[in-house]
Amino acid sequence: MENYEKINLEEYYQSGQGGQALTYTRKDGSAMAKMFQHGQGQETVEREFRISKAVYESGIPCPRPIRLVTDGTQFGAEYEVIANKRSFTRIISEEPEQLEPLTVKFAHLGKKLHAMPANSDVFPDMKDVIRPWIEKSECISEQLRGRLLETMDSMPAPRTCLHGDFHIGNIITNGEKDYWIDLGDFAWGAPEWDLSMNFYLACYMSPEYMDMLFHLDPATFRKHWDLLVKSYYGIRTQEEQRGCEKNLLKYTALKLIFNFSKRYNGKGEPNPKLEGLANAFLSGIAPGVF
Repeated sequence: MENYEKINLEEYYQSGQGGQALTYTRKDGSAMAKMFQHGQGQETVEREFRISKAVYESGIPCPRPIRLVTDGTQFGAEYEVIANKRSFTRIISEEPEQLEPLTVKFAHLGKKLHAMPANSDVFPDMKDVIRPWIEKSECISEQLRGRLLETMDSMPAPRTCLHGDFHIGNIITNGEKDYWIDLGDFAWGAPEWDLSMNFYLACYMSPEYMDMLFHLDPATFRKHWDLLVKSYYGIRTQEEQRGCEKNLLKYTALKLIFNFSKRYNGKGEPNPKLEGLANAFLSGIAPGVF
């Protein structure tokens, strides 16, 4: 276990909310603390902190990790505050006319990241990030588990950088420089790992969760996805887009179960709806989309 320094959250104000953590900025503006929700193991906190340090030290633009912290019940880490920062998704929610230029920019930054060779001595194969959560998930059948693992073993694994949680909520800007954030699943592998969950979010995410995570409605995020996939892959026709989306489905199935298992620490009753969706994706079917 790594050392945590005690903090008093009364010296901070809540400045953000994500799926697994809340962020608090010091009232003096000197640092931001990302505090994981109760039930999230210290291993998750420490892994994200170590990976973030390695990403920062590799020269990829991201806030500087400072220290591990705890308020006595929650655990997290402090990071450099980027003055006057806003996430791309926050900008789009407040300035809808920025949807197209920021989506195109996000696609460009993603391709730039995905073109970078990854140090495999420092960063893990994305398959090794995902595999334990597929293996331990209690919400899927053994048949689906075997199908997922067999599919993953057959996938290519180029040694190029992946963000791991690649979406427009995880890139911020101060108007002069852009920074990647939430780097706990940074790894190497095929870019489709990063693109796949954007497709899932665009097609299946509930309006309530979409608003909580991105401050956007589903129709706007779907427009974002259409622009993103076209810009990233150089797509010109709807037929080409559907072909790209079909190629993402097996990655989507694995990321879907990975995210669900990680969110609930692998626990839970069998989930027929989740199982059915994952099996459909593995079969090249996107219910309600194609």
